[in-house]
Amino acid sequence: MNKYFLLTCFFCLSLLAVSAQDKKGILEEHKSTLIERLQQERTVFGNAETATGEGEGTRPGVPVKTGQKVTANGYRVQIYSGTNRSDAYAAQAKFKHIYKDLNTYLGYEQPNYRVKVGDFTNRSHAQALMNQLKKSFNSVFIFTETVNLEY
Repeated sequence: MNKYFLLTCFFCLSLLAVSAQDKKGILEEHKSTLIERLQQERTVFGNAETATGEGEGTRPGVPVKTGQKVTANGYRVQIYSGTNRSDAYAAQAKFKHIYKDLNTYLGYEQPNYRVKVGDFTNRSHAQALMNQLKKSFNSVFIFTETVNLEY
């Protein structure tokens, strides 16, 4: 009895699936106004970043500043990691001498000091800076972390 019941259920479900595939439907696209607005703001921000030339060129990823401060997920470039504190401060000073407009962050996780630079929301900007820094610093890496942004 159970076999016939299961077989009947399977057959009915198969017919439903086949009949659902035969119907021709109309595809409707629903666009969220919020997503459109976010895309427009992103486009405007991207254009403002490159309009002055500060986002491109010799100092990649430096945004135009308007005074609003926020935090977001992003990228930083590590330029030093080691146990010597004075070497960490020297690497930080060397970087600040070259890039006065980018932030530097010195951190300590026992037993290492780490110097990370920049606040990038775009990995390609962090990669461009990393490529430039390879000439001046020995071991350069990109890290994903919470960054400070000023718009």
